[in-house]
Amino acid sequence: MGDSDKEGEYEVDDLREGFKSSRGSRLNLIANQFGFGFGFRRNFSSQSLITGIRHFSKGSVIHPDNRWYRTWTKFILIWALYSSFFTPMEFAFFRGLPENLSILDIAGQIAFLVDIILQFFLAYRDSQTYCLVYKRTRIALRYLKSSFIIDLLSCLPWDVIYKACGRKEEVRYLLWIRLYRVRKVIEFFQTLEKDIRINYLFTRIIKLIAVEIYCTHTAACIFYYLATTLPPEKEGYTWIGSLKLGDYSYSNFRDIDIWTRYTTSMYFAIVTMATVGYGDIHAVNLREMIFIMIYVSFDMVLGAYLIGNMTALIVKGSKTEKFRDKMTDLIKYMNRNKLGRDIRDQIKGHVRLQYESSYTEASVLQDIPVSIRAKISQTLYMPYIEKVSLFKGCSSEFINQIVIRVHEEFFLPGEVIMEQGNVVDQLYFVCHGVLEEVGVGEDGSEETVSQLQPNSSFGEVSILCNIPQPYTVCICELSRLLRIDKQSFTNILEIYFCDGRKVLTNLLEGKESNLRLKQLKSDITFHIGKHEAELALRVNSAAYHGDLYQLKGLIRAGADPNKTDYDGRSPLHLATSRGYEDITLFLIKKGVDINIKDKFGNTPLLEAIKCGHDGVTSLLVKEGASLNVDDAGSFLCTAVARGDSDFLKRVLSNGVDPSSRDYDHRTPLHVAASEGLYLMAKLLLEAGASVFTKDRWGNTPLDEGRMCGNKNLIKLLEDAECTQLSEFHYCSQGMIDKMHPRKCTVFPFHPWDEKVHRRHGIVLWVPHNIEELIKLAVDKLDFLDGHSILSEDGGKILDVDMINDGQKLYLISETQ
Repeated sequence: MGDSDKEGEYEVDDLREGFKSSRGSRLNLIANQFGFGFGFRRNFSSQSLITGIRHFSKGSVIHPDNRWYRTWTKFILIWALYSSFFTPMEFAFFRGLPENLSILDIAGQIAFLVDIILQFFLAYRDSQTYCLVYKRTRIALRYLKSSFIIDLLSCLPWDVIYKACGRKEEVRYLLWIRLYRVRKVIEFFQTLEKDIRINYLFTRIIKLIAVEIYCTHTAACIFYYLATTLPPEKEGYTWIGSLKLGDYSYSNFRDIDIWTRYTTSMYFAIVTMATVGYGDIHAVNLREMIFIMIYVSFDMVLGAYLIGNMTALIVKGSKTEKFRDKMTDLIKYMNRNKLGRDIRDQIKGHVRLQYESSYTEASVLQDIPVSIRAKISQTLYMPYIEKVSLFKGCSSEFINQIVIRVHEEFFLPGEVIMEQGNVVDQLYFVCHGVLEEVGVGEDGSEETVSQLQPNSSFGEVSILCNIPQPYTVCICELSRLLRIDKQSFTNILEIYFCDGRKVLTNLLEGKESNLRLKQLKSDITFHIGKHEAELALRVNSAAYHGDLYQLKGLIRAGADPNKTDYDGRSPLHLATSRGYEDITLFLIKKGVDINIKDKFGNTPLLEAIKCGHDGVTSLLVKEGASLNVDDAGSFLCTAVARGDSDFLKRVLSNGVDPSSRDYDHRTPLHVAASEGLYLMAKLLLEAGASVFTKDRWGNTPLDEGRMCGNKNLIKLLEDAECTQLSEFHYCSQGMIDKMHPRKCTVFPFHPWDEKVHRRHGIVLWVPHNIEELIKLAVDKLDFLDGHSILSEDGGKILDVDMINDGQKLYLISETQ
């Protein structure tokens, strides 16, 4: 519909709305315009409902927007396309249709006859009042005066009439009446152009291409028809009969298949229309020359039409034309909704300001490479962004990413950028101008919270903390702002973790300095804690999955490798439990706490031992890790009860006291003896477990073994008892029951040696004198030279009475 029709629509609606102001009257107007059953059935008044039923019952009129009729229009459109393209081909290439095509032709004509009948029942919109007309008489008269005759003639079976008239050539010319059906295709494109869901430029280009193809198709059919009107003996005196391409001759072109003839005709038509003829096809007789002259003249008009339309499309997309169209639509919108003068002036002023300042829009630079656009943004916006207090202390790379993603906007005084309580998805930075933050109390009173000067920002609290906008932001002076959307800003923060932490710290400091904004401190602090927890989870996830590259990137970006998760587990815990030696070594070099414990008392070394990762265990011990187990007695008793000999062997080899006691004063050897676990008992005895320790009921491991009845185990315990008696030179069983022997751990290196020279030690019972201790340690550790015993401080121990229970000692040579 043209612009005049649109203007008429606005005038009629404004006029009627002026006379009918109530809601019910407007709904009646809608009901009268769109007819019964257009989607307003629930809102009809009783009078409009009766009127609609009366309209419907009088003539069963079809509404244009009825979904069944819309389906029918799509169906008839297919037949219209077929008829429009097949009619010229039928006229040129056929002298009487074959039987299969005749059936298809009759089916098409029946479809158009049904469409003619439907036109007598189809309501239409009056061009003057823009109201739908439902009266059957007016609908019929309008159709009879317009296209009824042509539509009816188009549906006649002209192929049957042609054969019945003795194949008179003049009758076939009436076949061209069917080209009037092209109007349905034109109407389809007009509807498509008005559909805002489809790009207008795309629709217009498709339409222009369709026009060109249709014209060349019709011309190709006429070219072929001109060649077939001559007698067969004169067919060599035609453009196709005289055609010879290479060794292929078209002298008997009627015997060639139809698609080859059609393709050749299309080729002739296209090169003629484009006026780039190659000389291989040309007019031969006078009739062909005359038609080509007419055709080329028509092509000039067609070319002008195509070029003119393309030019119009280009001009239509210009900045000025867009501004004019937008302003026109805005004025119509404001007129229809009767907006006040103040808001009218604000809308028009803002649109005009955006138009006049559009030299800063990104659309101006859209054809410039991204790298150059980034440099332009850095030149224009870097001086403002780097001075924003929110980004104080942030890296230049982070600020650069912000700069290249901001957009420039201008605002007039009095405009509201953000309202209190709204969800915010934009972060603004002030370049020039003055803004103010206004707080609205529960009683509706307004109070100015602060003024926003250049180099300040707003919207950051809502975006970073995911809370509604705390204050309303208004423009006081003409302002130039830079804007970045929430998604882009969040994506940058996810990459630059360290800078994200600084941003949150700056945000907290900035709000703390303002007494009125201290109420936001808890929200910001909560978000900081949440951010750190999420970052710790990402670091732990990288360590757990063995992704060293991602782990390095996270730590390089500012993540703390000592940060633990909700279970107190650090990345080192997870890396050692999974056996990743490279990640373990990397974390140790980063200075992580090698003996850190989680909430369950597990250290990284214990995790490696539990999972049987001997390489990681050796690496941790080499780096100085110690196996500090909480409640070692219960821990070892549980391991013995499980029967996990490999785990027990690894734990004992890392210095855990095999005689540790649980809450009942029971040692692991008690448990092994009571359960009859020979192998476990042997491992404990070899590690130095005492057979004389009593539980709270006074039972020794030997007593437990005798109650169990395992003869081999009893003999093992008795032999160990004799061995331990000979080592300590005890004289009677009564003395053994009363004493509590001391133990010590002897290491075969100097206490001040570097970690790389250290080796595993051995736990020994402290004998009566220092010479026996040195001899026993030499035998167990395979030490060869002369020897001395030193304390952890490097002091030489001369008497065993100086040794405390559980003390660490160091066996060295005299040269050391």
